[in-house]
Amino acid sequence: MLDELRLVFQSGRTESFAWRRAQLLALQRFLRERETDIAAAVHADLGKSGRETFLTETSFLAGEIRYALKHLKGWMQSSRRGVPLHYQFGQGAIRPEARGVVLIIGAWNYPLQLVLAPLVAALAAGNCIVLKPSELAPRTAELIADSVGEYLDSQAVRVVAGGIADAQALLAERFDFVFYTGGRNGGRQVLLAAARHIMPVALELGGKNPCIVEKDAVLKTAARRIVWAKFLNAGQTCIAPDYLLVHADVEKKLLSLMQQAVRDFFGADPRTSPDYSRIVNDHHFTRLERLLQDGTIVSGGQTHRDSRYIAPTILRGVPAGSGMMESEIFGPLLPVLTYRSLEEALSFIAGRDDPLAVYLFSSKRATAKKVLCGTRSGSFCCNDLLFQSAIHTLPFGGTGKSGFGAYHGKAGFETFSLRRSILFRSIYPDPAMRYPPYGRKKFGFLKRLVTLFG
Repeated sequence: MLDELRLVFQSGRTESFAWRRAQLLALQRFLRERETDIAAAVHADLGKSGRETFLTETSFLAGEIRYALKHLKGWMQSSRRGVPLHYQFGQGAIRPEARGVVLIIGAWNYPLQLVLAPLVAALAAGNCIVLKPSELAPRTAELIADSVGEYLDSQAVRVVAGGIADAQALLAERFDFVFYTGGRNGGRQVLLAAARHIMPVALELGGKNPCIVEKDAVLKTAARRIVWAKFLNAGQTCIAPDYLLVHADVEKKLLSLMQQAVRDFFGADPRTSPDYSRIVNDHHFTRLERLLQDGTIVSGGQTHRDSRYIAPTILRGVPAGSGMMESEIFGPLLPVLTYRSLEEALSFIAGRDDPLAVYLFSSKRATAKKVLCGTRSGSFCCNDLLFQSAIHTLPFGGTGKSGFGAYHGKAGFETFSLRRSILFRSIYPDPAMRYPPYGRKKFGFLKRLVTLFG
């Protein structure tokens, strides 16, 4: 399969604007024509409603495609670069070129978006592609595998819809680039494979994203937005707030407002809400059920193993060294911790690995600047959550153990492209001083020339 893809890429088939545009339009048509099938597949895998699937999967992808189509011709243009006087006459440029045959390994929590969003970028950049959807979302993976040949150029885009063994077999081969979305353990395996083959990678991982709530925050809005962001997709979102740091003076009021927000969004029994998802599999259900023992439940806490339901749960009194605070929760459990000074909160965050996102609710610009400068993360958002990843002009990615490399919009095109440096020189003039032997006078002149114009 890889040999066939390399031959297609070497033929120049994927290089033209016309081919790239046609593939993006075909992917757009897939989202439109198979919207009902997509919703059914994601619901089967995650219990997610069709409305939520539209908002978090298909509409986002459609926006990515529209943005890429609008800007693609400009992205593909070479950019001129200046040439110093002593290298004249010449013209310098940087030309974006496709990396070649690339591997995209997607995650299960947003099983369509996290495979097809990097695909949009890879197609826009003119690559041949192998897609590996997550086996933990089998219905969506099957839909992607069945649809690629129907909508896209099947000689340039292939799907491997298998399990861990298939992913390992793919990583045993040498690709020109690997784009991985998932957990840190999987990221380590990708890096080990990359080291063997000396191949470039981008890792989109996760982390414990903090959300600070200052006492000057608009608490009702903060409560609603936090509850929405945390319990979307039953908490299975890599950029969801993983824990709250709340000023002690407003903890009681914020907790009350958050409990009310849960009732407003999902009713008295969220298990009956059509807008509340389920845990992906039994393994993750058991892991999350065990974490419920790490703190005092303020609201929620109900579970149902057969349907893999865990209620939207807010906890307090969670020890800093507990399992819930040591690793990413990735589920509908929200621990609430308190602090007395902003410095205390920033120190707590600094003592942990760099997260994918840092969130803050505050009415003061100075506080936002202090938190921004006092933390490190892939992204920062003040007075809201998640939306920093939905804006096509903002690169999305992590830092440190939350990953590296970015995509969305132009950042995705650049990630899947090589920046090739180009210099065109004139044959004339061809001064003798360039060549040896370098006498004292000749070298002195060259030295002054290079120092002055270099």
